[in-house]
Amino acid sequence: MPGPAYRITTPRLVLRCWQPDDAAILKEAVDSSIDHLLPWMPWAADEPQTLEQKVELLRGFRSRFDSGEDFIYGILEPGEQRALGGTGLHTRSDAGSREIGYWIRADAEGAGIASEATRALTRVAFEVDGVDRVEIHCDPENVRSARVAERAGFRHEATLRRRLPHPGGGLRDCMIWTLFATEYPDSPCARAELDAFDVQGQRLL
Repeated sequence: MPGPAYRITTPRLVLRCWQPDDAAILKEAVDSSIDHLLPWMPWAADEPQTLEQKVELLRGFRSRFDSGEDFIYGILEPGEQRALGGTGLHTRSDAGSREIGYWIRADAEGAGIASEATRALTRVAFEVDGVDRVEIHCDPENVRSARVAERAGFRHEATLRRRLPHPGGGLRDCMIWTLFATEYPDSPCARAELDAFDVQGQRLL
């Protein structure tokens, strides 16, 4: 396949591979939203991190992106000076699938950012990466996240009991939302407005 897409632009967002020099804007986004993230994101329990720790984190993200191990994106404003959140096309399952995860900073919640990013990444997963299936996993109590999946055309396939680590300890249930390649053309994701570019800046979509 011609991908991966290193940079994706939508009407309001830039989704791109994190760089180590994004450490300061990532830290600001996370530090301002820790209480907002703690109920849903296990990694938030380790925050706040130092700037040096963020640099090392982003070096790891970039390394795994370049090697094709995992594709983690920043969600940025068009000027790329402010991080709105993070997302990814994760390779946690088989080679023919991707899992989309996302988090949005507290003061940007409710603006449709997660929906815009999810629909764009879903289109890239099917049209650039050529996968057969895209999944979204979320806590059944995370109503906002479930709505993002449902409105994007994903179907609730199952709720697995006690499968995800809970930030407060223990395990929580996990909803599995799925969209297959055969269903994709009729989904809202197929109509997502975007431009996607490879590592050399060549247009993919």
